Parts: sequence; structure tokens; C-alpha cells
Amino acid sequence: MLERKQRKDRTEVTFVLPADTPPGPVSVVGDFNGWNPGAHPLMPRKEEERAVTVALPKKTSHSFRYLAAGDYWFNDESADGREGLNSRLHI
Repeated sequence: MLERKQRKDRTEVTFVLPADTPPGPVSVVGDFNGWNPGAHPLMPRKEEERAVTVALPKKTSHSFRYLAAGDYWFNDESADGREGLNSRLHI
């Protein structure tokens, strides 16, 4: 699930997943962080969720995916679209 909060000069996008699905650590990786798995790990947020917030410039588009333990890559079904294997996000 994606949550968006508009700011004056940027949009804060929060990437949200269930706390235990998939099990183990998960990071959001994309063109906004150089596809670096360690840049944005999801952390516990609410009782049954984990999340990470990324500030992105307005009027941009980005490709991203999630990377879980065991080299398991997956997409976000709530994304704005798909581009090849990746989810797309339009700010």
C-alpha cells in the first residue's frame, strides 16, 4: 500500500506492508535510491504494519520494487502502474 502526503516542494510517499508478509527484512528499492537495497528498509510502524517514507520531487515518475529476504523481489499492487518487471509511481 502507498500513502502520499503533499508538501510544498515534494511528496512524501510511505511504502506500507504487513508486518509479517513476507517474513524477514524488506526494503523498497528503486531509481530514487540507485536500486540500493540498504537505503530504505521497512521498519515496524503499527501493530500489524511496517513502513518507510521517502521524499520525492513533485511531477516525477519512478520505478521501484520490494526486496525481501532470500532475494525475493515483488511489486506493489497499489502502484500507479507497471513498467516491465517494476512498479511505477507517478508523483
